[in-house]
Amino acid sequence: MSINLKKGGSINLTKQMPKLNKVMVGLGWEMSSFTVDLDASVFMLGANNRLLSDEYFVFYNNLKSPDGSVQHLGDNRSGSTEDDDEVILANLVNINPAVQDVVICVSIHDANVRRHNFGLLRDAYIRIVDVDNQKEIARYDLDASHATENAVVFGRIRKTGNEWHFQAASQGTSQELQGLLDMFVG
Repeated sequence: MSINLKKGGSINLTKQMPKLNKVMVGLGWEMSSFTVDLDASVFMLGANNRLLSDEYFVFYNNLKSPDGSVQHLGDNRSGSTEDDDEVILANLVNINPAVQDVVICVSIHDANVRRHNFGLLRDAYIRIVDVDNQKEIARYDLDASHATENAVVFGRIRKTGNEWHFQAASQGTSQELQGLLDMFVG
């Protein structure tokens, strides 16, 4: 049974699913009357809450982390699919031990030029699925509090000791992808 999380809520993935190794992170949204190009990205952070290296920024121009543990399945420019619009796969066992936080973000391409923001979307969500049995573990429906922002941290998969946790984050910026880079790089 899937757990529906609220903003800031979390779930201990390891306790919920003790044999969990591989997860699919599905991101989805519906458009209002505009076509908006959303891009999922992943920042793999060390204990200092900073990107380990440029190669640990996984997005449409770098589809796989250097340790092979996180893979972006490609950019969906239209958002017109029945299920998840963009998908990220993560093999928790193979994640570099220096990684403490896998941050899942979504930004709107050329948002400021086109005057696009998350207020143009409906039903935006992130969900965590066990790859082995295809069961949804957790889901977080993004609330309307990001109506003026164009880049949002949707969720975090955090390592604490030997356990992995998923947290519904919901932290936004109006600086597009650059705003997210400024949060985690440097």
